[in-house]
Amino acid sequence: MFIFDISNPLTLILMLAATVLLVFLAQEIKKSYVSAITLFFYLIVLIIHVAQIATLQEEFRYMLTTLSRCIAIDFVFVLITFFAYLWVDDIEAKAEGKKSLDNSLDWFWRKI
Repeated sequence: MFIFDISNPLTLILMLAATVLLVFLAQEIKKSYVSAITLFFYLIVLIIHVAQIATLQEEFRYMLTTLSRCIAIDFVFVLITFFAYLWVDDIEAKAEGKKSLDNSLDWFWRKI
């Protein structure tokens, strides 16, 4: 059974670097859809890992701890990219003079 093991340190560092670069790209071009693409990617990876745990056969039970770590890391990346999406959406809205998608985190952005 193949799993995309993102708990491997090298893979984790590469995915973190790619995520940071995509967030900065989205911030520079002021387009929130770039951050949304990374968010959807991590949501899909999370769904795949959960489906793999749900359909895990008995002979692959030793992979349960690895998949559990991957799911925890997926949640962290989903949280990071969700806040990045909201941040870039706020930047895009201010640049274009439109109303932001969600202004409930204005108090948070002012403190940063």
